[in-house]
Amino acid sequence: MTLSSKTKKIAIIGGPSSGKTSIINQLMNKGHVCMEEISRKITLKAQNEGVDQLFLKDPIWFSEQVLGARKKQFIDANTANSPFVFFDRGLPDVIAYLDYIDSNYSEEFINSCKKHKYDKVFILMPWKDIYIQDNERYETFEQATEIHEYIIKWYTSFNYKLVEVPQSTLQNRLDFILNNI
Repeated sequence: MTLSSKTKKIAIIGGPSSGKTSIINQLMNKGHVCMEEISRKITLKAQNEGVDQLFLKDPIWFSEQVLGARKKQFIDANTANSPFVFFDRGLPDVIAYLDYIDSNYSEEFINSCKKHKYDKVFILMPWKDIYIQDNERYETFEQATEIHEYIIKWYTSFNYKLVEVPQSTLQNRLDFILNNI
């Protein structure tokens, strides 16, 4: 756990389309410091360069880019002038996705997760009613549910106590997170 004088790092995790980004956007609208999901930006950049699904084409290179960007976000959070910084996903998500596709990866992925630990982790459960596929989200709801299980596996393997956010309105979910920091 970080010292009380440092910014606490709060990860909001879960499978694809479980409501993470909606919560992050709402937190930002309320003036909280947030680190946005980086993989969408990397995916969009690749699509603009003619690569439809970079993660599927070159999962290691893609994951190295995401890991590096998430580490930078983690380090940048230390300079935030705020008691809390919220993250749309965390470092262990990278390993979860690689495991989901049964890909090998270097020990650097594990070491990065061990070195950069979040103070609190909120998890959003798969929720079919809000699930949407789009240009960057290629997974079906069933695949998203399976990815969610890999996410749980990896966060618990790094000894995180996951706090489940109830499925409710966006405002209720936001209130739950803010009341349980």
